[in-house]
Amino acid sequence: MTELEAFVGLNLISNIGSVRLSKLLEVFGKPQEIFSAKYEHLASIFGIGSQIASGIVSFKKENIEKELFSSEKLGIKILTLNDKDYPENLRQIPGAPIVLYVLGSIIAQDNLAIGIVGSRRASFYGLSNAEIFASQLCAQGITIVSGMARGVDTYAHRGALKAKGRTIAVMGSGFSHIYPAENADLAKDIALSGAVISEFPMETKPLPGNFPRRNRLISGLSLGVLITEAARNSGALITADFALEQGREVFALPGRIDSVGSMGANALLKQGAKIVTCCDDILEELNLAASNMKKIEPEVKKQEIAYGKEESRLYEHITQHPVAIDDLVQKSSFSSSQVLSLILKLQFKKLIKALPGKQFIRN
Repeated sequence: MTELEAFVGLNLISNIGSVRLSKLLEVFGKPQEIFSAKYEHLASIFGIGSQIASGIVSFKKENIEKELFSSEKLGIKILTLNDKDYPENLRQIPGAPIVLYVLGSIIAQDNLAIGIVGSRRASFYGLSNAEIFASQLCAQGITIVSGMARGVDTYAHRGALKAKGRTIAVMGSGFSHIYPAENADLAKDIALSGAVISEFPMETKPLPGNFPRRNRLISGLSLGVLITEAARNSGALITADFALEQGREVFALPGRIDSVGSMGANALLKQGAKIVTCCDDILEELNLAASNMKKIEPEVKKQEIAYGKEESRLYEHITQHPVAIDDLVQKSSFSSSQVLSLILKLQFKKLIKALPGKQFIRN
């Protein structure tokens, strides 16, 4: 049995984390030797107990072969705590994972990372800012870390991808159960521009108890965590708690005082989180230079800008912030019928997109 196989096997046994692993390694030296130990010896070690000792003694070695075959089939690399490629930020946290399953690649640049998290049912405010901040931070060479959940997480990853930056998604399940299922394609895109990672064995389902463990990795991989929008009971607040425990910075966007979805983020600000109104607030707090910050604008191919003067005039009044038809009529001096006609043309060219309430933003 190799060291990698031993670590994978130990990770397959319930309730063996890095703390208990350290106790076992103090006694046996090498992870391979743990599987050769007698039940009585294992059970006598402080913090191990009879249940874990039984799990080790009764463990079937073929489970390791099955796990390695499944991961190799999907192109997943397994990193251990002793691996030089194991993320340095994560190695420093209490309870660092024994192994990491990695689809994609983790590089030295990823030590300069910011987590962006928030509500799964965020408003346009929370979603758009997650995307904008991810894009702007990536423009500075910063890796974006999030949990690939619906809502803010998804938009944070997309913002990084749009800026052609690096992003890391941390899953609360094994790779045989990508969650949510609709983000399977997003996971593939992320793996090409960073990594999708999990500490859970391949067949682990996305059970509720897994996500707090996932959240501690998001903060553990990051220098700080930005909460763009979160209600009082949002899982994003768990990530903020882990960040504080791990000595990471906590940032939050201020939200409307009458918005239920912003109560969690606003509460963090009252408790001392760093208020963020622009990307520079994060960079300054982390002592990172912002001199090379690029202005992020939607990428539009030259052939797509082949529109007339009237379309151009209207397009100038449509930005990254939602604007209603009545406002466009007032700003552009076009009639309502003209605005509707021009909007259809701009939508057909995929330069703008519609939002609920007959509002529009640049695509």
